[in-house]
Amino acid sequence: MANNNKEDIINLSDIPESYQKYLDEIYTISHKKRGGWVSNKELAENLDVKPASVTGMLEKLQRAGLILWKPRKAIRLTEKGKRIAIQLNETHELLYTFFEKVLKIDDMDLVEKISCEIEHHISIDVKNSLKEFLSNYLG
Repeated sequence: MANNNKEDIINLSDIPESYQKYLDEIYTISHKKRGGWVSNKELAENLDVKPASVTGMLEKLQRAGLILWKPRKAIRLTEKGKRIAIQLNETHELLYTFFEKVLKIDDMDLVEKISCEIEHHISIDVKNSLKEFLSNYLG
């Protein structure tokens, strides 16, 4: 997030973790594709879930105003969905840096795994404190 307007800040604790995982994955896939649209199949494969499970979650995400989607059509994040995904990605990067550079954990698979697990539980205040700490620590 380039700025921290109140409307840009979403309290991730208000968004179910299952929603966050889907939004994060849609965001990741969309950035690898021209046009940014994601298919149910890609999502199912990347999350290692059945297509029927994806459809059920997409219906929930659409009702929550987090994605643009119609059954058997491609998926795209709404602005709100994108803000959540960006916030998750920023938190993930901060955690990854913390575990790798501060705690000096050499196992990158472990660093990735714990960063992914923890990112969903970090409040905006903790994220900002971690960002400030890393800025001071790493110079």
